[in-house]
Amino acid sequence: MKKKHFIGLLLILAVGVVSSFKLSTTGYKVGDKATDFKLKNIDGKMVSLADIKSAKGYIVVFTCNHCPFAKMYEDRVIALNTEFASKGYPVVAINPNDPTNQTDDSYDNMVSRAKEKSYAFPYLVDENQAVAKSYGATNTPHVFVLQKQGSDLVVKYVGAIDDNAQDASKATKHYVADAVNALLSGKSVPVDQTKAIGCGIKWKNS
Repeated sequence: MKKKHFIGLLLILAVGVVSSFKLSTTGYKVGDKATDFKLKNIDGKMVSLADIKSAKGYIVVFTCNHCPFAKMYEDRVIALNTEFASKGYPVVAINPNDPTNQTDDSYDNMVSRAKEKSYAFPYLVDENQAVAKSYGATNTPHVFVLQKQGSDLVVKYVGAIDDNAQDASKATKHYVADAVNALLSGKSVPVDQTKAIGCGIKWKNS
């Protein structure tokens, strides 16, 4: 990795960690009951979690187009959906960024990116950022694994996808996959919370 690029990633990481620290007391914690939402998908339709009738739970990923960390994890998000959607835990991706703050994250660019990468899961736009705020998302990517328990959506895991953003092959802890596999087996999630590593969410100017 070139030195300039590496330094840039370190700066982005620092911003993300600060953002996470500032908002660490807000949003959902493990064991909380999450609220459903209805957001616009890249096909123009409004989508809620309840619309995915066969789901046992959901892998909700706050992500975006522009962030280097989101890009590094993109194929892993796709792989999570490929592995777990058929088992009842589909990926639902949400872009919370303000496009006036970061034009790469505009709705039109979301549509283009999803088409380019053949997303087989919803990619929703959180236009007023209310969902990101209610969940307590701070970074892209930031994952919330939810389990359906009757009519409730119970938070079972919050944090990072794995422990190596730069190189998937060198990840030794696969937090999201381990969490979902545990839930599918009726076991407790082995690690239920980690720090989300990525770019800080681009909030609207108040």
